[in-house]
Amino acid sequence: MTTDAQTAAPAAETRGFKAEVRELLKLMIHSLYSHREIFLRELISNASDANDKLRFLALSEPALLDDGSELGIWIEADKDKGTVSIRDNGVGMTREEAIAHLGTIAKSGTAEFFGKLTGDAQKDSALIGQFGVGFYSAFIVADRVEVLSRRAGEPASAGVRWESAADGDYTVETIDHAQRGTTIVLHLKDDAKEFADAWRLRTLVRRYSDHIAFPVRMPKEGEATLDTEVVNQAQALWTRPRSDITDEEYQAFYRHITHDSNAPLAWSHNKVEGRREYTSLLYLPANAPFDLWQRDAARGLKLHVRRVFIMDDAEQFLPMYLRFVKGVLDSSDLPLNVSRELLQKDAEVEAMRGALTKRALDLVVRLAKDEPEKYTGFWKEFGQVLKEGVGEDMANRDKLLPLLRFASTHSESDDDNVSLADYVARMKAGQKRIYYVLAESRAAARSSPFIEGLRARGIEVLLLGDRVDPWITGQWHEFDGKQLQDASRGDLGLDELADAPPKAEAKDATPEQQALFERMAAVLGDSIEQVRASDRLTESPACLTRDDNDLSEQMRRMLAAAGRGDLPAGKASLEVNLSHPLLALLPKLGDDDFAALTRLLFDQSRLTEQGQLENPGEFVRRLNQLLVKLATAVV
Repeated sequence: MTTDAQTAAPAAETRGFKAEVRELLKLMIHSLYSHREIFLRELISNASDANDKLRFLALSEPALLDDGSELGIWIEADKDKGTVSIRDNGVGMTREEAIAHLGTIAKSGTAEFFGKLTGDAQKDSALIGQFGVGFYSAFIVADRVEVLSRRAGEPASAGVRWESAADGDYTVETIDHAQRGTTIVLHLKDDAKEFADAWRLRTLVRRYSDHIAFPVRMPKEGEATLDTEVVNQAQALWTRPRSDITDEEYQAFYRHITHDSNAPLAWSHNKVEGRREYTSLLYLPANAPFDLWQRDAARGLKLHVRRVFIMDDAEQFLPMYLRFVKGVLDSSDLPLNVSRELLQKDAEVEAMRGALTKRALDLVVRLAKDEPEKYTGFWKEFGQVLKEGVGEDMANRDKLLPLLRFASTHSESDDDNVSLADYVARMKAGQKRIYYVLAESRAAARSSPFIEGLRARGIEVLLLGDRVDPWITGQWHEFDGKQLQDASRGDLGLDELADAPPKAEAKDATPEQQALFERMAAVLGDSIEQVRASDRLTESPACLTRDDNDLSEQMRRMLAAAGRGDLPAGKASLEVNLSHPLLALLPKLGDDDFAALTRLLFDQSRLTEQGQLENPGEFVRRLNQLLVKLATAVV
């Protein structure tokens, strides 16, 4: 039925592309010249999606397919006119949808995408591949593109014609269009006329789109006839036996469902039969999408029921921390009218989710074991997301822990390349704990005063600077029988080491030292729990430490950002390095200078622990006063 908006729309109007579309068009035209043939893959993929959507809508509205025609894709080339057309008889578009879909990039991560572009054609080409080019790939080979479309269920008078020469504007008008679906006509550039050759197009269809589940038809070769023939296998790839599918076909299918021009790192194709019957095809991408950190962004597997497409992003079948996994799930048990709400309540779905999660993790485990170099790249892209599973998925924690990678003091590089197994293999004689330190970054962790004593004893420390680290270390406490120990909290247990001095040699604080601690504590009052000697420090004069059961400052900030700012703050203890010159100087100072230096040491320690001070101005004033006194004494 024609809507009021369509009736009121002008016959034709010229509009400007949104700024991000103009930028993307310019980049593609100049950056993807060496990959021009991808336009056909992208446009066929879009046509396939349009057919899938119509078949799904027809489950509840059978009249949408009342013409009885088989869903398919048609390609024609005209050498004389220099054109190529790609047609589908899928869901089609209204005038408003053509304006919305073809004039704007409605995709999360757009701003970040453009922010990462460098101007280097080769590097930008790879980024564009990650972002996905879709319809706009037509302009790689065409200097003018026409789109003719009619939405399924709408009358012929509600058709739309869209046209642009990628010059910043496009024209859209309402037309009579008898055919349901969409036809895209490419008016090829002079240097792209090779694509008007039917044999060339057939070759590209078989290379890039042989797996498309709908028949791709072209006029019969060498015949002046209106008859067409199917030029692809027209069989859903996941329904074929694994032994019949080549790596190239698996990679081509991945590009089809993700619009990612990069090949996947690995995949797993599996058919389950018995109590439950379903087929899954899961992929590990090589590059993170731009919306990876938007937890409400579309994610999940493409869901089919008995080969019928149901939805694009069925997030119920994999946990949030595996949101980067792409693929297809085809179930023989779910009802065709299944909805997202039903998926959330279905016991069969929960069982499939558990099995698919294990299968996806097995894929990651295999990559880490068999192709460690590839896994290093995978970890850089997805490691922080995978870490979330340590806190979210207790059932699979033992499988996740060996996959984790960290920076550590074993290497001067901050690259994530140390596994927990690596750490355990290098532990010192008698060492029973895995030491780590939390900070705002790996570089800050490496320079943390909390690990000075550990490093001096040759004990390796994991440097945790990812934003998810405070959370996961609060959820998991041991690996391979070794306890995790935060280097900034509690007793470090250094007397457990084989080279530790006998306990009988340990000395209590001397009366003079105890008096110093009490005098410092009196200055700081309720700000601290106590002052005590430190076995953590070798270079820094002081640090603040908390008990093992207290929240770390990083975790407290994370909870505050999540709206839990009402958590009571525990008191820290001030640990001091008695071998530091400033501690030797303290007892010699008068009361005012003693108090000023004590507060300065406390503020320095709080700055190290929290990364900020309650009163930075007072800290600077106190520091400047001491510097002036020092300068005066020197002069």
